[in-house]
Amino acid sequence: FFGRLREVLGDHPNIRIVGDRFVFQSEVLFPSGSADIEPEGERQLVQVAQLITRLAEEIPNDINWVLQVNGHTDPVPITGRYASNWELSAARAIAVVRLFTAHGIPPARLAAAGFAEFNPMDEGDNEEAYRRNRRIELKLTQS
Repeated sequence: FFGRLREVLGDHPNIRIVGDRFVFQSEVLFPSGSADIEPEGERQLVQVAQLITRLAEEIPNDINWVLQVNGHTDPVPITGRYASNWELSAARAIAVVRLFTAHGIPPARLAAAGFAEFNPMDEGDNEEAYRRNRRIELKLTQS
């Protein structure tokens, strides 16, 4: 399943494959400081949901799989609607989970987690590093 997903999503310009995760940069999906999915990001995520739904039909019933949606932020303190980067990262992951359930992925096959700034991909202290760290990751796992 992961291999097939990797084959299909591997050429997508806004998705990077890092180890066992598919990484979407948050700028593609969300406005700064928001968990409201942008129209272009929604189109991309709907395509991913449709693909996952089709590929899931090939997974044997005895495999209890879960698609974990992980939200990440940069270390810049947040202002506005969310009290912290924890809340923002979790809200973004939940927004993606809701979109996936609306497009056919069973809720029992999804999990949402917020990591805030505490699991960076890039340890740098500059805008480029911050941009890489603002992301949503999809990870296929077993429950």
